[in-house]
Amino acid sequence: MEIRVLKYFLAVVREESITKAAEVLHITQPTLSRQLALLEEEVGVKLFDRGTRKIALTDAGLLLRRRAEEIIDLSDRTMQELAAQEEQVEGVIRIGAGELGAMDRIAGLCGSFREKYPRVRFDFNTATADVVKEQIERGNLDIGVLLEPISMEKFEYIRLAGKERWVVLMRRDDPLARCDAIRAEQLESLPLVLPRRLHVQGELANWFGKRFGRLNVAYTGNLTTNTALLVRKGCGCAIVVEGSLPFAEGAEIVTRPLSPRLEASVAFAWKREQPMNTAMTKFIEHARCFLSMDQA
Repeated sequence: MEIRVLKYFLAVVREESITKAAEVLHITQPTLSRQLALLEEEVGVKLFDRGTRKIALTDAGLLLRRRAEEIIDLSDRTMQELAAQEEQVEGVIRIGAGELGAMDRIAGLCGSFREKYPRVRFDFNTATADVVKEQIERGNLDIGVLLEPISMEKFEYIRLAGKERWVVLMRRDDPLARCDAIRAEQLESLPLVLPRRLHVQGELANWFGKRFGRLNVAYTGNLTTNTALLVRKGCGCAIVVEGSLPFAEGAEIVTRPLSPRLEASVAFAWKREQPMNTAMTKFIEHARCFLSMDQA
């Protein structure tokens, strides 16, 4: 016995007419008549005395009316309680991420999730992908927004649409600022600030080729904010991802892209087969839907 059919039955009882009930329910009169006939067949008793002007209930119909009202009321209250339970989802979701342009999309993801579950709080930790990965493996973080390349063997992940472009960060008065793009040979003799991550250095080594071993690497670092301070002070040029630049804006510094172009993907990742609380489970579900819109 379906809830939907019981609602049809009660509508007919209220309207005392199959035709009027069909109009209220926005279905055709033959469809409603067929549903009522199937209901009588299912319960095995006659429910209606069909008069010429209006429909009346039999004794069995009166009993079903009481029970149907109780069932519908219980169903409605159950749905309300489930909805209330949804609203009560709470907890802290810990996210580790680098200074990346992709964080703009992640901020939108978190904001849309809190519109639905306002009791959930997000705690952000800014660090390199290697550090974030290690912290997820140890259970200190739940989610990582990871700049590739990085080993993902232990993780489930969603690769974000778009890529992070590598650029050279320099003082505005640097002669290289006159160039539209920067080639490897132009950086070979200059003091450089490189990312500390070994995986990233491997990508840069491929880009520089044989020149990589001859580079004047004066500094390494893990955050663009500190790297930008070195550049401002004239300590050298830095190679950074373009998406991190809103954190290091200033009138004294400019960027130019590498030529040939060098880009990196970003993954939204979490540890595979880890136990999850309700907030985390729902956040992953929400992320799959939210971030899939970027892939369309």
